[in-house]
Formats: sequence, structure tokens, C-alpha cells
Amino acid sequence: MGGLSMDQAFVQAPEHRAKPSVAEADGIPVIDLSPLFAADGVDVDALAAEVGRASQDWGFFVVVRHAVPEEVVARAAEAQRAFFALPPARRAAVARSEAAQMGYYASDHTQNVRDWKEAFDLVPTRHPPPPPPAVVLDNKWPDDLPGFREAMEEYGEAVEELAPDLALGLGHHKDACALTVLYQDAVGGLDVRRRCDGEWVRVRPIPQSFIINVGDIVQVWSNDRYESAEHRVAVNVEERFSMPFFFYPASYTMVEPLEEIVSEESPARYNPYCWGKFFSTRKNGDFKKLDVDNIQIAHFRKKALVHIQ
Repeated sequence: MGGLSMDQAFVQAPEHRAKPSVAEADGIPVIDLSPLFAADGVDVDALAAEVGRASQDWGFFVVVRHAVPEEVVARAAEAQRAFFALPPARRAAVARSEAAQMGYYASDHTQNVRDWKEAFDLVPTRHPPPPPPAVVLDNKWPDDLPGFREAMEEYGEAVEELAPDLALGLGHHKDACALTVLYQDAVGGLDVRRRCDGEWVRVRPIPQSFIINVGDIVQVWSNDRYESAEHRVAVNVEERFSMPFFFYPASYTMVEPLEEIVSEESPARYNPYCWGKFFSTRKNGDFKKLDVDNIQIAHFRKKALVHIQ
């Protein structure tokens, strides 16, 4: 490669590197959410069952007719592109830090490997801040980009409305949240590990749709009935833009298998953990490469009991 070199922080272990070509996935569930918003609500039970099957078989699915206005998504996507087109110094003016974790960044780590991406993190602002000692996150906004804050807040509110609806329906990393609602542009590049054979497959972008990933919290709540989907994003020649919305519970929530799920025949597979503490520990790994793997729900899995007669 001559004089070309790459920072080793970006280098994936050989077993995690993408193949030169990845097959486009067949059979990914595409779910019409319009029954959620119908006045009679007749088909909601059937829709919930469809969401449950997709979550169990794939760990993710695509939703259409989701009631998030197309113009809201378009305004947010346009504002996003405008922000990342700013000169580096202007983007850096709203950079995040370990002390203030919302804002712009170009250095992030997943599974202890630096990601090849730039991002801007924010939280919905229509809810009052939780009481101490809950985790409080304050947004940073660029002062010289008219309309950016308004477009992002409008998008966040619309997608947040969708996320509780999906959570109710549910009754190479995995998302630590309950659900992820992902918008991706036409460039694509999202790969998901197919559950039936462990192969990586490409998720084709569908216009006016969202991709819904089951997160680790739902995996714990469901006692492994619904498993979080492992996924990654391939590097593209073209710029790829996406907007993931991570749906979290309150920071004081103790996450554990739900009472109605566990039984004597199917005991709880996880010990309880505090979501706020888990989140704070997990975020520490975003800023630097750690000497150990970042915290995962596997650390709270109960060890199997062996009965010796």
C-alpha cells in the first residue's frame, strides 16, 4: 500500500472485519403500523403479534405508515447535513466531553475500537429533568445555524411518540436501550447478523421507513424471548447519514425480567441492574479505549445452576 497507513485505533479484529461484499437480506419483516392509529383499533392485537414474531425471529424489523410526517424527517435530515457541512472549528464549538456528554464528536468507541464516523448527540427536551441522583444530560446547540435546533427537536418529539407505541406492542454491537428507531438515507450500509445462520446481511433502505432494533433492555425484560440484534455499519465511498433514536427508561429504573414473563419453569436469567448506573458506565467507553470490555448485559446473566443427585 506504499506510504498509506491507518491509525490502529480504527482497526477491527480479523473476525469482525466486513467481507468485500455482503448479501442483501431477504425476508426482513416490513410492518405496516397504520392499525396503531386507526380509530377502531381492531387490528392492534394482530399487529402486536406481528411485531413479537419479528422481534423473536430477527431482533429487528422495518416499519412503514408509521405516522411520523415525511416533512418532519426531511427537515431533520436537511438540518443534519447542514451541520456536518460546517467547518471543523464551528462543529467543534459544540463538542461533547466526559463532563458534558451531549453534542458533536468525531471520536467514539464501539467494542473498544474507534468508530469511523462523526455524530451529534442530543436528548428530547419536552420532559422536565429528573430529580437527583438521576443522570441529567444537557443539549448543546450551534448558535449560528438557524433552524437546526427546531428541526431536531421536532423530529425527536415525533419519533419519541412512535417509540412508546412500539414498546407497548412488544409487551457488531447491540444497543443497550429498549428500542432503537433508525432513519437511514439511500446510501445504506447497515448490516445485521442473521439469527438463523450467523451471517452478516445488508438491510436495504426503504423510502419513508424506519428500522426498529430490539435493544438489550427488551432482551432482559423478555427474559431472552426477544434478543437484541447485533449490527454494524460498513464504510461507504459516499457519505452516509442516519438518525438513530434510542428509547431509554428513566435512569432510576431497575432492569430485570418482568414478573409476568418468569415462572418456576422459566426462571429469571438476569440479575437486576440500575439503568442509570449501567448507562454512565457504558458511556465512559465512548471516550477512550478501555483495558477491559465495556459493560454488557451478559455481565448480569445468572449462571446456570447444576443439580447433582
